[in-house]
Amino acid sequence: MSDETFVTDYLDHLTTTLRADDLPSWLSEAKSAMESVKERKGRVWFAGNGASASMASHYALDFTKQVGIDSSCFNNAALITAYANDFGYEDWVARAIEHHAGSGDLAVLISSSGRSPNMLKAADSCRSLGVQVLSFTGFESTNDLRERSDVGFWADSRAYNVIESVHAAWLGILCDLIIGAREYSVS
Repeated sequence: MSDETFVTDYLDHLTTTLRADDLPSWLSEAKSAMESVKERKGRVWFAGNGASASMASHYALDFTKQVGIDSSCFNNAALITAYANDFGYEDWVARAIEHHAGSGDLAVLISSSGRSPNMLKAADSCRSLGVQVLSFTGFESTNDLRERSDVGFWADSRAYNVIESVHAAWLGILCDLIIGAREYSVS
């Protein structure tokens, strides 16, 4: 396969995945959930693994600074190492949720596969505390994390870079949808 063919095929797959049929309804539901959290002065908690952790940090900042919704990310080294050391890696996000989140908050859990044990346990903790869950997943449409979510964004792909790129775009669109503009001052 030539480089040109590879790139063309890749972009076709990325574009198709980005334009998921249910995206407008997912975004509308997520916007409503985020605005409700803002109205009741709750907090949005972000978590992910690997590249999804970077995305979680990025969008916790954007939702706070640009959108005005109090948001935090669990992905900092001290928190991860302390909680993973004391409670185990599979339980660290769930325990962070239990210690920090409360009823009326919302968690954004990002997992390309939708099968990460720490994200699944975090979703279960959210359920027990009355914390809504927005998830961003890929691979199988019926993945476990999506099934545990109030709003389950799903990228129809098995390619990690495609899934992660689509998740980042969707989170950016959600920010701008709540703001009501594509272009605005960030200062």
